[in-house]
Amino acid sequence: MKRFSISPPVAALLLAVILFVLSGLLPNGYGSDLDIARAQALNILRLAVFLGVIAAGQTLVIISGSEGIDLSSGSIVTLTAIATYVIVNGADERVLPALLVSLLIGAFIGFLNGAGITFLKISPFVMTLGMSGVVTGAIIIANHGNVSGKVAPIMTRLIARPLSPEFPIPNALIIWLVFGILMWLLLERTTFGKNLFAIGTNRVTAKLSGVNVTAMNLAAYSLAGALAGFGGFLVVGNTGVVMIQLGQPFLFPSIAAVAVGGTLLSGGKGSYWGTMAGAIVLTLITSLLTTMQMPDSVRRMVLGGTLLILISIYGRQRSLRQ
Repeated sequence: MKRFSISPPVAALLLAVILFVLSGLLPNGYGSDLDIARAQALNILRLAVFLGVIAAGQTLVIISGSEGIDLSSGSIVTLTAIATYVIVNGADERVLPALLVSLLIGAFIGFLNGAGITFLKISPFVMTLGMSGVVTGAIIIANHGNVSGKVAPIMTRLIARPLSPEFPIPNALIIWLVFGILMWLLLERTTFGKNLFAIGTNRVTAKLSGVNVTAMNLAAYSLAGALAGFGGFLVVGNTGVVMIQLGQPFLFPSIAAVAVGGTLLSGGKGSYWGTMAGAIVLTLITSLLTTMQMPDSVRRMVLGGTLLILISIYGRQRSLRQ
């Protein structure tokens, strides 16, 4: 008999549904009122948007294999959020230039990560961790702890507000859905996506098959940085404020969302739909623990334990794929 199996993205989505149902069983839950429950579900999905977008870059570098990871994404989110805040300064006409600058800043930092990993043979963990320190230091030096600016009204309307009172779907959720479709097209329907999975599975074989491994590695980290920059733009548009550690709370969850969604940490297999499901699961867990008034230390333990349990359920990953 064939062993029963379920794909990781589906498992993550089922877990999200179960967690939301259980949230109605809590003393301060939302299950007694359908309207309140619907509003809470939409709010959780809206909060998952920002984690999901930031985790998109992690998905790319982890799929690329060779122990790929980006520990600089939290710092990039902070830097691009501050850049957006300063450039926009309350003017609607400056939003698009600020978005472009955020993407370019993130892509440049990502390119530096890729160059150090590819040409200097620095491990992704060390290179991106070091870059995180450099970016954080640059933020402190440039701003001296003070940031002057303001988000534009159009950013608040398009990111933080619902579509309309009659159709209370958060605009951020619509942005994420379109973003998810674009990520699916990138990974599943383009040469870039096919080559990314190829180098993640076996770089020697991919090179012999004509894939430019060096260019793919640089492109993967550059795009990951750009997506983190886009995440910073969205985060500041939602919060309306910036702080020196704005992006750091997204770092561990962005990696965990990729793993919970079923992407192999050894590379070569995964999907962004799974990452989206993982982001929803982690946001739900955080929301439930907050409702239960659990301290931050307990929340961290539960998130880490959930990650370990789900990876165990998905099965052991092959540590060597060469």
